[in-house]
Amino acid sequence: MKKPVLVIMAAGMGSRYGGQKQIDPVDEQGEILMDFSIYDAKRAGFEKVVFIIKKENAADFAAAIGDRIGRQMEVAYVYQELENLPRGFAIPKGRVTPFGTGHAVLSCAGEVDGPFVVINADDYYGPQAFSLLYQFLTSHADDEKYRYAMGGYILENTLTEHGHVSRGVCVTDEGGFLQEITERTHIEKRADGAVYTEDGGETWRQIPGGSTVSMNMWGFTNSILGELQERFPKFLEENLAKNPLKCEFFLPSVVGELIREGKASVEVLRSEDRWYGMTYQEDKKMVTDAIARMKQNGRYPMKLWADGRL
Repeated sequence: MKKPVLVIMAAGMGSRYGGQKQIDPVDEQGEILMDFSIYDAKRAGFEKVVFIIKKENAADFAAAIGDRIGRQMEVAYVYQELENLPRGFAIPKGRVTPFGTGHAVLSCAGEVDGPFVVINADDYYGPQAFSLLYQFLTSHADDEKYRYAMGGYILENTLTEHGHVSRGVCVTDEGGFLQEITERTHIEKRADGAVYTEDGGETWRQIPGGSTVSMNMWGFTNSILGELQERFPKFLEENLAKNPLKCEFFLPSVVGELIREGKASVEVLRSEDRWYGMTYQEDKKMVTDAIARMKQNGRYPMKLWADGRL
């Protein structure tokens, strides 16, 4: 069995945050959130990281983190480009953004040939989920179904004080296997818990406390790449005519299809760690304060890569 690799989706630009939040330092040592994910992944056993980036950002990205990480782990780059489309399809006039997370992961097809974990570049996940997913991928293989896993988080551990967020709210069976994910695109934190709206704020509904949500942290076998390659043209056929400028090929949507078709099982590995991210500029102080506390408490050394050891 091949060793799992870490895949980091870093091609997006934070529209609500402003600028390239993926390479925005979060401590006095100049470390960014990706440093902490990669550090936790390396502690869990990962030895290779694949960065999905935009080609025009390659030099800045390498200077911000890639060159540094290359001294600790094997590093590879793949590019999510708008023009990476199946034969017979053209870029819609006026479209400037690529086609979402499924399109991003499909960019890895020539670089990843075994199991892998995929994460967002601008999220802090904590060490527990990396350890759980690594253990899963080194002990499970596809059989009559694709055997996938997802890092699940407690909703209350993923909210911000500074605005609304989008979260995939998960339903699992008694065995802890994912049954469905419902994307709630406007969730807010309130004094009495989390609420969401689907009509621009005219009505609000409560989300049960302790609900498990997806933070786009997945553990896959290589089979997912073949499924993405097969389904992307069908997605484009159905959606380009309806929404040429904004339609997105979402990774969770493909996973949901595979579950409904009986082709895949997804075990939800729930982490108790607090998630941190910088959706809004106002979130940065919360993140930097949390990183400082974790260093002071000994979860991380003051300088992550000071001597190349863990």
